[in-house]
Amino acid sequence: MKAAFIGLNNGHLEHLYRMMEASPGWEITAICEENPEIAERLVKEKNFAVTYNNFEKMLEEADFEVLAIGEYFGIRGSREIAAMKKGKHIISDKPLCIKIEELDEIQRLAEEKNLKVGLMLDLRHRPKFTAVRDMIQAGRIGDVQMIQFGGQHGLSYGIRPDWYYDKEKHGGTINDLGVHGLDAVEFMTGKKIKDLAAARTWNAFADKEPQFHDGANFMFTLENGCNVMGDVSYSVPAGFKNGSFFGWRFTLWGKTGVIEFNYNLETPIRIYDNNGVEEFIPERSTELDYLEILGKEISGGTHPYGTEQALNITRKSLELQRKADLA
Repeated sequence: MKAAFIGLNNGHLEHLYRMMEASPGWEITAICEENPEIAERLVKEKNFAVTYNNFEKMLEEADFEVLAIGEYFGIRGSREIAAMKKGKHIISDKPLCIKIEELDEIQRLAEEKNLKVGLMLDLRHRPKFTAVRDMIQAGRIGDVQMIQFGGQHGLSYGIRPDWYYDKEKHGGTINDLGVHGLDAVEFMTGKKIKDLAAARTWNAFADKEPQFHDGANFMFTLENGCNVMGDVSYSVPAGFKNGSFFGWRFTLWGKTGVIEFNYNLETPIRIYDNNGVEEFIPERSTELDYLEILGKEISGGTHPYGTEQALNITRKSLELQRKADLA
């Protein structure tokens, strides 16, 4: 499959590029960067063969089937819609877009033109998340009734681009970070999100950017009545590496036990049940990653965490963000 990239000045998208580069099933045929300074840096520092400086021209001329996009959040929806109107599949860094109206059009085009949508949600194919899912499916803690998770990040002043603090380009902290947690919860429990109860964002720590809502809390329920509370604030102290100890910690309370783990630490998953405390070190995951899922769907297969999940989990994330924005 042939892929074109736009927005490679993005660590996540660079990782996707390397994945495709290493896969015999993919060929990268075009790279677009409209900012000349960034384009020069991508060529000199990353050795990327930037072939276009205009997105519309790449759409018209380049030979590709899949658009990979990693630009600022606010432009992604319009880029994706433009590509899909040309019959291209898409794969995006999260978030997919920042407006429900954009998502509606993306979904319409996917259905009308039989196009596939990939979203770079990677927690579900990490070993700990797969192990927890297997434990829950095996009934190790009974029916899950409560979940608390924290996916806090650092503000990283001086590292994040200036657009990050622009509401029209960023779109909101819940939609930025929360989508990972929503997807992981559905994956681990096997239950879909049913009701979005509450959400709040506010300026908590970003004193240099008072308009930026870096605090982000929300609550929702799953189809079995399980209540979930999440915190994805940009609250990690500056001295900690972004995404380290405080990122993606989960506690899942079942009727007969509790599971607790931290994705980022080299610590085992802990299960507390009626028989005491047990420790588990999960095996390496065999779950397909987001790129493999996209390839399978484009080739005519199906996957429960493919296009449908990308669209549905994005909608829930955007609805939570809207609830916070209107609060």
